[in-house]
Amino acid sequence: MSALTTPKPRFDLLSLPVVGRLLRGRYGRLVLQLPFLVVAVLLIYDGFTGDALASQNLATVGVWVHYRGFLAIALLLLGNVFCMGCPFTLPRTLAKRLSGSGRRFPKLLRNKWLAITNLFLLFFLYEWLDLWASPALTAWVIIAYFVASFVLDAWFSESAFCKYVCPLGAFNFAYSTLSPSQIQAKNTSVCASCVGKECVNGSYSPQPLILIDAIATQNTPERTHTHDQNGVLGCGTNLFVPQMKSNMDCTLCLDCVRACPHDNVALVLRAPAKELGDIEAMPKRWDYAFLFICLAFMGVVNAFGMVPPVYELMKSLALGLQLGALGLSQPLIEGIVLLVMFGVGALLLPVGWTLLSGKLAMMLTRSKTSLREIVTSLSPAFVPLGFGIWVAHYSYHFLTGFLTIVPVSQLFLIQHGVTALGTPNWTLSGVTNLTVIGGVQFVALILGFLMSFVVLERNARHLFKRQSVMGMLPFVLMLLFLMLVATWIFSLPMEMRGTVYFD
Repeated sequence: MSALTTPKPRFDLLSLPVVGRLLRGRYGRLVLQLPFLVVAVLLIYDGFTGDALASQNLATVGVWVHYRGFLAIALLLLGNVFCMGCPFTLPRTLAKRLSGSGRRFPKLLRNKWLAITNLFLLFFLYEWLDLWASPALTAWVIIAYFVASFVLDAWFSESAFCKYVCPLGAFNFAYSTLSPSQIQAKNTSVCASCVGKECVNGSYSPQPLILIDAIATQNTPERTHTHDQNGVLGCGTNLFVPQMKSNMDCTLCLDCVRACPHDNVALVLRAPAKELGDIEAMPKRWDYAFLFICLAFMGVVNAFGMVPPVYELMKSLALGLQLGALGLSQPLIEGIVLLVMFGVGALLLPVGWTLLSGKLAMMLTRSKTSLREIVTSLSPAFVPLGFGIWVAHYSYHFLTGFLTIVPVSQLFLIQHGVTALGTPNWTLSGVTNLTVIGGVQFVALILGFLMSFVVLERNARHLFKRQSVMGMLPFVLMLLFLMLVATWIFSLPMEMRGTVYFD
């Protein structure tokens, strides 16, 4: 463990009279989880039994239009509240009782490579299987999340699903680095003398256990606290509060707050994107670096899959690979073409270009800094632009279809005998002025690029000193390429998925 540092005092959101008390409470997380659970159950139910038309089903409209839009807003304005309220982890306490043997997740997989792979597969399957157009498949995706979360939490002693497997969690972790809130210790000297380290270990014990925090001069216990069956779990992702410099891997579950016997954990306001410009905040690991970079490229590729040129490219790839001559079915041909397109654009291109940029930075600066040090130090610069790309994409679907939830909910109620709300008004959609939406997208891209440039310049200056301009140049070209391609894509007509105008 690294040395503890005493943070500057900041405003603690948990000190607010009503909200703070609610969140600190033993069942505070349930306030978010239960509504999300109800919504998830309704989405599953309507996905299987409701209207097969995507634009008239809660599952597809709720997941592919509204969830993604609210997710982006929440990450930017509040923090990782969707992981905080995640209904998939609701049975976590029961699952943890079953994992009492203390099995650890395989060491080889304790990284972000599996999460990156799952993100890639999710976006690939989204296009190939048309998840956005299938309420039933969308319902199966939700069920798969519930099953995977419970099984992994029951089998392993840590929250392996959240930290290593969940693609949504990986997305949230990466972009919560932009959020204005963070878990922080109030006084690290208290943490240094803490016996139980409950923030990470928890305060649950099958049998009552007394821990001694301080010894009086008479060699007798002066301050104690107890672990028992009423205790709570510690951090599922194994974060030690006084060492936290980033929001990475923090689900904002606040179990650390509830487990701490010293009331020494705060949820503080901070400068957004604080850790991105701190070269020491992120672990110097390849998996973290490529999570940030590949997510930005995935955003471009995912958006490209919804504009007209993608069909010409797919035809060209199918002809070039001579897939028709192999006698393959049309869905299989489409799957192979999409796999090639996504594999090159979202994985091979960003990985290869990043390594090349790192090598060029070494040559241009004549630096003896390792390739890994360069890439991992500069990769956080891709987070703001990457988020800007996803915001530009999600805002299109959300703004054009945010009112569709009204007639869809009316239809659901009518199908179950509730007619008091009247006939669904299918003319409700959202913002129809594409110029306004285009303006929102352009602002998101520009602000993301400018913030990325600032982060890149700051980290390059720390890494290369006087040679920072030459060192950052190859990565500036990558960011510029992403912004220009994204700008071109969002200037094209995009499929209005999940709305009556498309279906």
